Amino acid sequence: MHKIARDVMDDYDESLELEMEDGMLGTPFAAGMTEHDYQYFRELLRLQGELVKLQDWVQHTGQKVVVLFEGRDAAGKGGVIKRITQRLNPRVVRVAALPAPNDRERTQWYFQRYVAHLPAAGEIVLFDRSWYNRAGVEKVMGFCTNDQYEEFFRTVPEFEKMLVRSGIRLVKYWFSISDEEQHLRFLGRIHDPLKQWKLSPMDLQSRVRWEEYTKAKEVMLERTHIPEAPWWLVHADDKKKARLNCIAHFLSQVPYTDVDHENVVLPDRVRHPDYTRLPVPASMYVPEVY
Repeated sequence: MHKIARDVMDDYDESLELEMEDGMLGTPFAAGMTEHDYQYFRELLRLQGELVKLQDWVQHTGQKVVVLFEGRDAAGKGGVIKRITQRLNPRVVRVAALPAPNDRERTQWYFQRYVAHLPAAGEIVLFDRSWYNRAGVEKVMGFCTNDQYEEFFRTVPEFEKMLVRSGIRLVKYWFSISDEEQHLRFLGRIHDPLKQWKLSPMDLQSRVRWEEYTKAKEVMLERTHIPEAPWWLVHADDKKKARLNCIAHFLSQVPYTDVDHENVVLPDRVRHPDYTRLPVPASMYVPEVY
């Protein structure tokens, strides 16, 4: 139960991280932290500062960046995506988390609905699961035919080479966790009412079909690990280490530099003596319950 409780509390760190500024780590605020927590928060804030620089460089130079996050259910993909986007501009850095295809999309070219989410110049797109659904869940759960499965493997290397030739920087991550750790994280979701929505029938089937998913992953890595778009594996049993390692590695994959900006000068507020602010009816205000 201690490990389950730790897993639950780990996700609540997100709220703390959003309120935290770098200077707070040198104040009494940090007194109640363990050394492990202190080092984690300090390094996370440093890496997030570098992500802001990367975002600025991507926007300034018109780069196009795509990052794929794949892995078993509860492997921590969503957690690292949240930490990447926490302090970034959602107009520059977008998350694509596509639902199951609808009837119309099932008749399209398989990659078609993913292409619609690719970045324009000056954008970064993070795919929370991607076209590799076909190599994983669709294969294991029988949602595609063997012909469709094989066609995917024939097409995906050329598709990714085409993306890279077009100027897209493509980075692919697989989050790897142990059988025991996934079991504990699922128990954490079951016991936490704020996380129960994360459990789906597909998640539960991933426990039953652990070995089938392992075989599918091994085939996928073997057949799609190409020089133009190699796979990078993240050890994810420790969520905090996985986040830091993944973000640090992502930063190393993009040759960003500091972008010079002109100093910002705040203009004076212009006041007009003939302007009178109109009164607002009290009934329009949200009640101050707190």
